[in-house]
Amino acid sequence: MRIKYLERIKKGVVLFDGAMGTMLYEEGVPLNSCFEEVTVSNPALVGNIHRRYIDAGAQVIETNSFGANPIKLKTYQIENRTEEINRAAARLARKEAGNDIYVAGSAGPLGQRLAPLGPISIKDAEEAFKTQIAALVSEDIDLIIFESFRETDELLLAVKVAKSLAPDIPVQAQFTLGPFNVEEYKRQAPSIAQQLEAESAIDAVGVNCAVGPDHILEILMAIKPFVKKPIAVMPNAGLPREIDNRNMYLASPAYFGNYALKFMEAGASIIGGCCGTTPAHIKEAGKMVLFLGAAVSEVKVTSVAEKAVQEKEEVPLANRTSLGKALADGSWITTVELIPPMGTDLTKIIERSAELKKKGIQYINLPDGPRASSRISVGITALEIERKAGIETIPHICCRDKNLIGIQSELLGFQAVGLRNAFIITGDPPKIGNYPDVTGVFDVDAIGLIALAKRLNKGIDFGGKELAGQTSFVIGAGANPATTGLEREIERCFQKAEVGADYFITQPVFDFEHLLNFLDKIKETKLPVIAGIWPLASYRNALFLNNEVPGVTIPDHIMKRMEKTQTKEEGVREGILIAREILAKVKPAVKGIQISPPFGAIQSAIDVIREDFE
Repeated sequence: MRIKYLERIKKGVVLFDGAMGTMLYEEGVPLNSCFEEVTVSNPALVGNIHRRYIDAGAQVIETNSFGANPIKLKTYQIENRTEEINRAAARLARKEAGNDIYVAGSAGPLGQRLAPLGPISIKDAEEAFKTQIAALVSEDIDLIIFESFRETDELLLAVKVAKSLAPDIPVQAQFTLGPFNVEEYKRQAPSIAQQLEAESAIDAVGVNCAVGPDHILEILMAIKPFVKKPIAVMPNAGLPREIDNRNMYLASPAYFGNYALKFMEAGASIIGGCCGTTPAHIKEAGKMVLFLGAAVSEVKVTSVAEKAVQEKEEVPLANRTSLGKALADGSWITTVELIPPMGTDLTKIIERSAELKKKGIQYINLPDGPRASSRISVGITALEIERKAGIETIPHICCRDKNLIGIQSELLGFQAVGLRNAFIITGDPPKIGNYPDVTGVFDVDAIGLIALAKRLNKGIDFGGKELAGQTSFVIGAGANPATTGLEREIERCFQKAEVGADYFITQPVFDFEHLLNFLDKIKETKLPVIAGIWPLASYRNALFLNNEVPGVTIPDHIMKRMEKTQTKEEGVREGILIAREILAKVKPAVKGIQISPPFGAIQSAIDVIREDFE
């Protein structure tokens, strides 16, 4: 049973449906038809589209009433059917939604500009909106969504009418902008967003239509600093292209899903699709974001066996691994990140691990297919390093490549062979790697997978069944102090702590003040934090990290220092000096460091911690 819409938003990202008009067109409804009238003339067709979106994971469906105002309907000589069409649209959506799915009463712009710039008087506009909205709110809808408005005055007028008719029904107001360049979005979008933010009758602010995911992300990033209310984003499936005299939207579902994750990370609370998006697009978006809110703080999979099972008492943290003991004791922790090779030979990474152990490094951190690359299994790499180099490893486990069955099997395998450290991340989407057409799985994100690992530590599998035994993982989680979506990152850190993380490792830190601010905001999680440190190798390396690696931000003063280096040797030395300076600053504030040497150059990592380095 659904709770109130605004309460639901507070619990995590909400997923809307996608396009209705382009779906009707694909089903054979001619472009010159009134799509809204199809609700009355062919309710089975519209109802089927609603069901397909619900089956794809949509938590909110919109009524097929976007253009069902008397001014637009007059084009088809059916303006006298405004009430009939809107009420039918709301009733049909509620019938398909049942008691669990939210219904948004959709209303778009009138189609003609308001006076004095256009022919529609303010009075006529008010009457038109009143006729449509009164019909929608007379049925069982959960919210009113105004979408695709280019004129802010018209949007605010529609909001005013809605609140006068139904003061208790939430209003989500969405504007349309572009296509422009980034600078134009930065100039125009904040002004519009601030006007909507200031209107007390508006409960959620959003942007939709006109452009695809990439441009919508730019708009979102431009308005986020100015909006405290929930933000909705609903892009088109790219910009339409004419193919065989038809407008086609070419952004694939996988591409759309990857951007849904970016929207969430940039601070969107409500995500859906507009023109050209289909149930397949919404399904991919759902894979990325439905597990990323407080509403899903645990892995939720229906168990075949409904009977309650008895949780086992967890193995004490200090008794799980050497890392667990160091975390429990508050000992200083030093780990170095080495990336498993792409080929079949583990000799070099084992040799490097052994050398690092000799130099006092305690742990080897092993990413799982970073940047969506295909490498030797992280579990096999970890096992061989521990056997042959004699140093404890921290293998990553990401959510990209396996479904929940496969991930649980891998975790159980880790336990069986003695790998008890599990650093859990969501993982980079395949689009950014060398195999962009590969499907990302993402049954859960890092929060859901941490919850799964915690359950395994208590002897319960993801389906709620009792295990024969239990795991004893030390569960690590990622954190990014320099992200553009800081509020969302802080929220996720608290969620990771709540579901079972034992400690955090941050993305590489280059700005000490960012780190201190971040640590202060997450201190109530009471989890130890290990700071990521990256000794830069060159100015080119710094440029790459700053511009192409998600989550890494390098301050201008460091970029200028690296730019002054003339030779490879100077670049490496300056990078090490910067890393040592950062280490000296962060050491009092954290429980350890993770050094990520560029290109596997372990001497850089060794030099960062050498007392005699000059």
